[in-house]
Amino acid sequence: MPFEPRPKQKEVLDYVGGKMGVSAVPGSGKTVTLSALAAKLVAGDYLEDDQEVLVVTLVNSAVDNFAGQVTNFVTEAGLLPHIGYRVRTLHGLAHDIVRERPGLVGLSDDFQIVDERESNRIRQEAAETWLRSHPDRVEDFLALDLDERRKQWVRRDHWPDLVSDIAYSFIKQAKDLQLTPLELRESLDHHPQTLPLAEMGWAIYADYQRALAYRGAVDFDDLIRLALEALQLDEALLARLRRKWPYVLEDEAQDSSRLQQEILRLLAGPDVTKRSSSTGPSTDPSTSSGQPPGRCSEHKANWVRVGDPNQAIYETFTTASPEHLREFLHEPDVDRRVLPNSGRSTPSIIELANFLIDWTQESHPVEAVRSALTPPHIEPTPPGDPQPNPKDAPDQVHIVDRKFTPTAELKAVADSVERWLPEHPDATVAVLVPRNRRGFQVVNELKQRDIEYVELLRSTRATRETAGALGNVLNYLADPVSPTKLARVYRVWRREDREDVEREQRLDAVAKALRACQRVEDFLWPRLSRDWLNEMELSGQYLGIREHLNRFRQLVRRWQKATLLPIDQLILTLAQDLFDEPVDLAMAHKLAVVLEQVNERHPEWRLPEMTEELAVIARNERRFLGLSDEDTRFDPTRHRGKVVVATVHKAKGLEWDRVYLMSLNNYNFPAGLPHDSFIGEKWFVRDSLNLEAEGLEQLSTVVGPTGASYEEGGATQQARLDYAAERMRLLYVGITRAKKALIMTWNSGRRGDQQPAVPFTALRTYWEEQTWLS
Repeated sequence: MPFEPRPKQKEVLDYVGGKMGVSAVPGSGKTVTLSALAAKLVAGDYLEDDQEVLVVTLVNSAVDNFAGQVTNFVTEAGLLPHIGYRVRTLHGLAHDIVRERPGLVGLSDDFQIVDERESNRIRQEAAETWLRSHPDRVEDFLALDLDERRKQWVRRDHWPDLVSDIAYSFIKQAKDLQLTPLELRESLDHHPQTLPLAEMGWAIYADYQRALAYRGAVDFDDLIRLALEALQLDEALLARLRRKWPYVLEDEAQDSSRLQQEILRLLAGPDVTKRSSSTGPSTDPSTSSGQPPGRCSEHKANWVRVGDPNQAIYETFTTASPEHLREFLHEPDVDRRVLPNSGRSTPSIIELANFLIDWTQESHPVEAVRSALTPPHIEPTPPGDPQPNPKDAPDQVHIVDRKFTPTAELKAVADSVERWLPEHPDATVAVLVPRNRRGFQVVNELKQRDIEYVELLRSTRATRETAGALGNVLNYLADPVSPTKLARVYRVWRREDREDVEREQRLDAVAKALRACQRVEDFLWPRLSRDWLNEMELSGQYLGIREHLNRFRQLVRRWQKATLLPIDQLILTLAQDLFDEPVDLAMAHKLAVVLEQVNERHPEWRLPEMTEELAVIARNERRFLGLSDEDTRFDPTRHRGKVVVATVHKAKGLEWDRVYLMSLNNYNFPAGLPHDSFIGEKWFVRDSLNLEAEGLEQLSTVVGPTGASYEEGGATQQARLDYAAERMRLLYVGITRAKKALIMTWNSGRRGDQQPAVPFTALRTYWEEQTWLS
C-alpha cells in the first residue's frame, strides 16, 4: 500500500534543512515517516554525488527495517537502491569513525571489539581479583542484624554478584565521563575523603582496561568514547565526515547517551544560519521548512531527532536519559514537530494512556516523579486515514482489583487465555511481565495446559531445558565422585519418567539411593567383590531395576571417557544420548559451537568453568546464540493464535490485539514512597543503601567541582526517584502495546506484603468512574 502521510507527518516531510525535533507517540508511524524523509532527501536535489543521508538508530533490527523502507521509497522514485544513504546503529557509526584513524586514539589498525559476553567475563575476572584482595571489605556494608551463618552465605553467594554489578555501572559511567583509569586515580589521590566504592570501582576498572589492552581490544563503550575523541582531535576527519553526511536523521533519540548525542552534534556541525524559534509548523516561505529545494550548505547543521521521552525505559544505571532529547527540543534553533496520531489502539485504551500522563503530571504522590511522563497526548487518526483505530470497546479494558497471590495470578491469566484463544484463532495476544523470571513462570503454566506459546524473553524454555540437562551432566563430570551430582544426572537421563506416576516413584527411589551411595566408584567401576548394584536394597522392589541401572552405569562410563574430547565434541556426544527431538539436538549443536568459541579464547578452562559458562549462555540465549530480537525483527502477526510471553521491555515497538499486563505491584512498579520496595536495595546491605547508586555518586564527587563532598544515602534516595520515574514510563509502554483489549492484574508478592502499584490504583479508580458514568 502506498504511503499516504497524515497532516502531521507531512509537516515533518516538509523539512529541507536545519535542526528539527519530533515527538512521536506510540504507533504514530515515526519509522516510516523518517524513512520517507530520508528517501525524499536522496531523491531530491539536496546531495552531491558523493554525499549520503546518515540515518542512525538504536539496534540492529531497526537498521534492517529502516534500510528496507528507505530502499522501497527510493525505488518507487525510480532511483537505484543503496545509493545516497547509510543506515547505522550508534555503535556501528562509532566503529566506522574509529576505523578511519585508529592510531589517533591509541589503537592498532587490527584492533578487536569484545562482545558483551566477553566483556562481562573480563569484568567478572577483574572483580574476582579484587574480592580475593579485599575479603573483609564486605563487612563495611552488611546489615547489622545478620548472624554469622547468613553473613557467610552473603559473602559466598551474593556479595560477588553485587560487586560485579557495581563495577559494571561504575566503568560505564567513567567512560561516559571520558575518564581513563589513570585520570581517575589522580582525582582520587587529590580528593580529601575516603571513598571505598570509588576505590573499588577504580581498581576493577584499571584491571579491566589492562585486560582489554592485552587483547588489543575495546568494548562498545570505548567505541563511543574514542569516536568522540577522534572527532575532537582531527578537524580534517570531522570536516570530511560532515561533508560526506550533510544530513543526520536520528531515531529513538530518547535513548541516546550524552556522548552519543555529542557525536551526532559534531557531525551535524555548527548552525551558522539563523533559525526560527517557532515551535509550530512554519507557514513563512522564507523559513527553512518552506524553502525551495536546494543543495545543502556545509555550514548548516542539518539534524533531525525523532523519539518519545515517554518511552525511555533503558535509563537505570546507564548514561542514557530522556532529558537529552527534551532539552534539544527546547533549544532556540530547533523546529519542533509532533506526531500525535496513532491508529494502533481503541479510543478507550488511548484514553487510559493519556490519563496516566495527566495523573502523573498532576497527582503523582511524589512531586519529583511528576515529570516522568509529559505531553503530547495520543490522538486517534483523522477521518479517512488508511490506518483507522479499532472500533471502541470499553468493556475490553479490565483493571482487576482482586488481590492475587503470585500463583493465583498465573492461574487466573492462564484461565482467561485458555477461554479466549479458541474463539480468536486469528488474533494476536501477549502476556507482558516486568521481569524474565515471571515470564518463565507464565511459560511453565501455559505448557502444563498445552497452550501454544512463543517466548520473547531472555531465553526460551527449550534452551533452558536443553542447557540445563547438559549442564547437570557436565557438572557431575567435573566432580565425578559426588553421589548427589550423580543422582541429579540420573534424573536428567530419566526426566520423562516424571510424566508417569509409577515411573516417577521409581525415579525418586533410585535417585535417593544414588545420593546415599558412599563410594560412587563402587557403582560405576565395581570390583568383583564390591558392586554397589548387587547390594542395592531396591533390587527386589522394581522389576528390571538391575538392567535399568546397568544401562545407566554404561552410559556414565561412556561420558567419563568422552571428557578427553574437545568441549564441542563432548557436548555432541552427550546430546546423542540425552535427546531424541530435533529441536533439542539443534540447540545442543548451537551450544557446542558457542562453547568451542569460548574454549578458543580460554584454552586454560576446564569443565567447571565450561559448566558455568553454559549456564550463563542459557540464561542469556538471545544475546549469545544469535536469537536476539535486536538482530531479528519480531513480528507478532506471524504468531496468531499463540500466546507471546514477553517482558515489557522486549515488547517496546510491538503491538497485539489483546494484552495482559501482570504483576503490577509496588515492587515491580514503585512510586518512590517510603513503604515501597526497590530491587536495587539488597536485603543484606545496611541502611537500605543502593550500592550501585552510591558508587556512581562517589565517582561524580571525585570528578566534580573542587570542594564537592560525598554524603552517604543521598544517591540511594535519588535512585529511588529515577527508578520510579522509569517504571512509570514502562507502565505507559505496556498499556500502549494493546490494540483492542487490555487486562491488568497485580499480586501480593512472595511474602504476601506487596500492595497494588499506586498508578495501578489510580487507573482502576479512573476507569471505574468512567464505566459508571457511561
